[in-house]
Amino acid sequence: MTDNASSSRPLPWFARPDARAWQCGPAPAEVRAFHSALPDYAPTPLTELPSLAAEWEVGRVFVKDESCRLGLPAFKALGASWAIHRTLAERAANGAASGPVTLVTATDGNHGRAVARMAARLGQGAHVFVPHGVHPRAVAAIVAEQARVTEVSGSYDEAVRLAAEAAAAPDAVLVQDTAWQGYERIPGWIVEGYSTLCAEIDEQLAAAGVVEGPGLVAVPVGVGSLAQAVVTHYRSRPSGQAPALLSVEPEAASCVLESLTRDEPVSVTTRETTMAGLNCGTPSSIAWPHLRGGLDAAVAVTDGDSARAATDLAALGVSSGPCGAATLAGMRAALTGKGADERRTALGLGPASTVVLLSTEGTAANPHSPTDH
Repeated sequence: MTDNASSSRPLPWFARPDARAWQCGPAPAEVRAFHSALPDYAPTPLTELPSLAAEWEVGRVFVKDESCRLGLPAFKALGASWAIHRTLAERAANGAASGPVTLVTATDGNHGRAVARMAARLGQGAHVFVPHGVHPRAVAAIVAEQARVTEVSGSYDEAVRLAAEAAAAPDAVLVQDTAWQGYERIPGWIVEGYSTLCAEIDEQLAAAGVVEGPGLVAVPVGVGSLAQAVVTHYRSRPSGQAPALLSVEPEAASCVLESLTRDEPVSVTTRETTMAGLNCGTPSSIAWPHLRGGLDAAVAVTDGDSARAATDLAALGVSSGPCGAATLAGMRAALTGKGADERRTALGLGPASTVVLLSTEGTAANPHSPTDH
C-alpha cells in the first residue's frame, strides 16, 4: 500500500472527463524509419506482468522497458538522435560552415547523456549544464561521453536558462527537450523522436494478441515532452479507439498536475526528489496544449512510492529507476485508498482492460535507485 493510500490527506489528483474525444495530427512516419536504420537500434521489450493485472483486477498489464535504448539506459536517445539529425541536416541545407558545432543542453541526467553520446558519434562537441541535486555518478556518466559539463547551483529551470545563454555563442546550437515562446522547433523534433516508442508498443501488443490496443497508458512526466508524444500518438486515431492517458509526477515537482488544476501553464518551486529526471518546475510550451486537451488524469507520488515500485519491478525482472517506476506507483496510488472507485471509473478501467506502464529508465540511469548495485 502506498503512503497516499494509508494517509488521510487527499491524493494529488486531477481528471478531465472529455480527454478521449480530443484529437490532433500524427507524428511524421519517417521517424521510425530513421531509428530503424541506426546500427544499434532494436525495439525495447514490452513485458507482461500478470501479478499486477491480478492486483488491479484488469485483463492484462504490460511494462515498456526502456532500460536499454540505443546503448543507453533510458528512452531519451530516441528524441536526441532525431533532433540532432534534423538540426545538422538543416544547417547543411542552409549552407552553414561544415566544421563541428557544440550541442548545448541542460539535463537532470538522461537527456544530456543522450545528446553527448550522439554528438560524439557524429563528430560534434557537447556542453551539458547540470542542476543542483543530480548525483555525481550521473554527472560522471555524461563526462564519460566526452562532453563538457557545467554544474549549476540552482534548479533545472536555472540550468536551462544558462544553457540557452551559452548556446548563443558562434557554432553552438541548443538541443533542449523543453520549449518556450521563440524556442519550439528543436523541442518539437525531440517529441517526434519519442514516437518510435509508441509505434513499437502498437506492434508488440498486436503480437501479444491485444489487437484493439491499450485501454490505459501511464507515462511519467517532467516538462511533458514524452507525454506530448504519447498524447499525439493515441489522440491521432479515431476517438473510439483512444485509451485513457495518465500522467505521473513527483509530489516535489508536480508542475503539470498544478497546471491542469489551474487550467493554465504555471511554474512551481521544486524540491529535491529521487525522481531526478522528473524534477522540473515548468511545462514545455509546446507540450501544454496536448497535455491540457489529451490527458485523462494526472497524479503525483512520493519518493517512497516510486522506491517501492522500483523494488517490486526488480522482483518481477524489470530494471527500473525511480522515474521509470513512477508509473507503477501512480497506478497504485490511483487505485487504492479513499476515492479509488471514482478514479478507476475516470480511467475507464474494467476487468478486460489492458494497461501499459512506461518505464523510462533502468537502474543504471539513476544512481538514486534502491536496486542499483
